[in-house]
Amino acid sequence: MKKSISANRLLDERFGEKGSKEREQFRDQSFSYYFGEIIKNRRKELQMSQESLAEKVGKKRPYISRIENGEDIRISNFALIANALGLSIQISSE
Repeated sequence: MKKSISANRLLDERFGEKGSKEREQFRDQSFSYYFGEIIKNRRKELQMSQESLAEKVGKKRPYISRIENGEDIRISNFALIANALGLSIQISSE
């Protein structure tokens, strides 16, 4: 019988404890991937091409592709793209 393990413990084992360089890097990459997936899914839901989204926000198609593939995105560009896709951004304290 396998012993269960918590998600936090698994993250600690694989990427180091909270606050470590490796854990923070993993967290940043995870957010970039997550944001890219949100953008890609919404764009497809709207049946919009990367090219048309890029034109709408004043960027080039390869930039949209990189964002959708999980590259880091500046918050100003994320807000611009989210607005073009009819998405809202909510910020709250923990």
